[in-house]
Amino acid sequence: MTVKEYTDRIVQNAGKVIIGKDEVIRQLVICFLAGGHVLLEDLPGTGKTMLLRAFARSIGGDFRRIQFTPDLLPSDLTGIHFFDQKQGDFVFRKGPVFSNVVLADEINRATPRTQSALLEAMEERQVSVDGETFPLDEPFIVMGTQNPIESYGTFPLPEAQLDRFFMKLSMGYMERDQEISLMGRRDARDIVADLQAVVDATDTADARKEIGAVTASEDVKAYIMDIIEATRGSAQTACGVSARGTLALYKAATISAAMEGRGYVIPEDVKKEAVPVLSHRLLTAPGSHQDTARIMEKILIGTKVPLENV
Repeated sequence: MTVKEYTDRIVQNAGKVIIGKDEVIRQLVICFLAGGHVLLEDLPGTGKTMLLRAFARSIGGDFRRIQFTPDLLPSDLTGIHFFDQKQGDFVFRKGPVFSNVVLADEINRATPRTQSALLEAMEERQVSVDGETFPLDEPFIVMGTQNPIESYGTFPLPEAQLDRFFMKLSMGYMERDQEISLMGRRDARDIVADLQAVVDATDTADARKEIGAVTASEDVKAYIMDIIEATRGSAQTACGVSARGTLALYKAATISAAMEGRGYVIPEDVKKEAVPVLSHRLLTAPGSHQDTARIMEKILIGTKVPLENV
């Protein structure tokens, strides 16, 4: 199965639940194949939970939703040791982070201590409890959500943690006709329950192997660096994109190329993925009133695109 076929299957399957958001599903697949995580900033009721449930069903993975609140403890994520009277010893009970697909709902409502526990899981693919280290199940992807208009009682994610998210996405509202089509339709939970896995672990491994064979010319690599350096030199930013962001953009571009059935990256692949991959990694300069996505779009407009040389 090619990467294109792999993506089409997931998009078509999850699209039965989430109408009109094929591009968001496609970008979620990019994050999954890259081994990265997603930050989804959107209003309540736009289908974030259903999106991830449908994705988990499509890949045949386990799904857990964790509601982040100020009183959520790290152990509520990772699990605890408890004394088993039958065994006469302490036994580790796994927390909800031990799943293939984890939804960290309203991630910025948890305290920094709890956020750091999730960060270890995201970055190291493991959790540490009482001096012991436990590896997480594979595959593993976290989608953290935030409400963009409500900041009361939140603990904003620091830049170092934002940088750990591969992409920042937004679903937005449906088109009028799409939303009308929802009326009278079966409940989304029932549709999700009927979904079957359309790819398996072997298909995922094959897709990642194909991605590894995708190449990029020196001109395209230089184009990526031109974009990165522009974020560091912009008067609108106090902090540009790190080397982690550079590698993330390169990886996203290679996956995007493979999804189009190509074995090489072109500048359009880079431009298509630059905003979701890089915008959340920028820190705006004092006095700047533009959001980072808009700054990133202007940087792309002002960066010279090389002629395709493949």
